[in-house]
Amino acid sequence: MSSQENIEADVVIPEENLEFVSSCALPMPWATFQLHAFVDHVSGKEHLALVLGDVGNGEPVLARVHSECLTGDALFSQRCDCGAQLEAALKRIAKEKRGVVFYLRQEGRGIGLLNKVRAYHLQDGGADTVEANQQLGFPADMRRYTIVLPMLRHLGINALRLMTNNPRKVNALQECGVEVVERMPLVENRNPFNIRYLRTKATKLGHLLPSHDND
Repeated sequence: MSSQENIEADVVIPEENLEFVSSCALPMPWATFQLHAFVDHVSGKEHLALVLGDVGNGEPVLARVHSECLTGDALFSQRCDCGAQLEAALKRIAKEKRGVVFYLRQEGRGIGLLNKVRAYHLQDGGADTVEANQQLGFPADMRRYTIVLPMLRHLGINALRLMTNNPRKVNALQECGVEVVERMPLVENRNPFNIRYLRTKATKLGHLLPSHDND
């Protein structure tokens, strides 16, 4: 059974109600990507795929599955590494002239923007990212990755070379029927404001990050 057939078969996970809306050219500093827009009619959220080159030719695609982080992606927050990872992924894709970034509207590991600000307030008082989410009554990570299945089918993508430090993301995608042929590290923007955040990612969420015991 092909990877594409695996995706089709496993969409009973449940099926995501995503509809393709339209696409357009998106000139960026590194290349002109094609921006594909999708809408989830259940939640009303929009999800995006930023595509460069021929991703539907059957070869594994350099990819980043990126959950929205308004504070990091758009407001340049140094509390996380999200914005730097997004930019690095786009640069790598531009260098290869082929790839895709799936931009999923799952702010704050799925708790939403306002709850993320509440979580930041708790972090200011000493909680780490996992503790803050739990104190608000949420799991450490609420994101789901079945969202990418209709997007992959629309783009004709069979397999991914995934840019991530998170083996749980790799496992979650594989459990959905997505073939991940390679995990590529994406370690970016370690700074004095996000050292604890990165340590928590490594120690509590299993991210594969280099240790800096002398920090």
